Amino acid sequence: MSKHIITISRSYGSGGRQIAKALSREMGIHYYDKELMTMVSMEHGINMSIVNNADEKHEESRFKKYSSQEIESPSSKKYLSKDNIFNMTAGIIKDIAEKEESCVIVGRCAHFVLKDHPDVVRIFIHADYDDLIENAIKYDGCDREEAIRRIEKINKERAAYHRYYTDHEWNDARCYDLCLNTSKIPIEKCVTAIREFLDLIDSLK
Repeated sequence: MSKHIITISRSYGSGGRQIAKALSREMGIHYYDKELMTMVSMEHGINMSIVNNADEKHEESRFKKYSSQEIESPSSKKYLSKDNIFNMTAGIIKDIAEKEESCVIVGRCAHFVLKDHPDVVRIFIHADYDDLIENAIKYDGCDREEAIRRIEKINKERAAYHRYYTDHEWNDARCYDLCLNTSKIPIEKCVTAIREFLDLIDSLK
């Protein structure tokens, strides 16, 4: 198989993280998710709590669009800003895409950061609302009330984060190469569908 940098964007409760992990296991390639934020913390010497506070969250809903800005120096007042941490994360994502033979990267607008990379394959995982609730209960061990609260809060944050940095709506199919609804296709079959999609891409090269 050719090199593929697979980015997976997902609505909370859709099973996107489970699909990403299963895909990385089956393909024998690295998986990057929360590890990205640990890498930002270690590489730039920023407390993990500050990094986590910026992770896929943004209170702004206006459009900004990622512009490959230089990372601020430690002496700058903007060094610990969410925008600067986004730029740090984007830099690490780009380094990973260059160094890895193939890998899976979850969230953090990786699909947009790498939009010009020749080997990127951009995937969006979503599900019907009732299934988001059931999956949140199943995978995160929360009750129905907490599942609904998390779905509303986390998906709102992810949507604002995506809108702010990419100038596009989070669930806009035009941002992705493949969209999968886990209400229609079971998680294990989604992994199969992605692998078949990668094979198709390879066959057309």
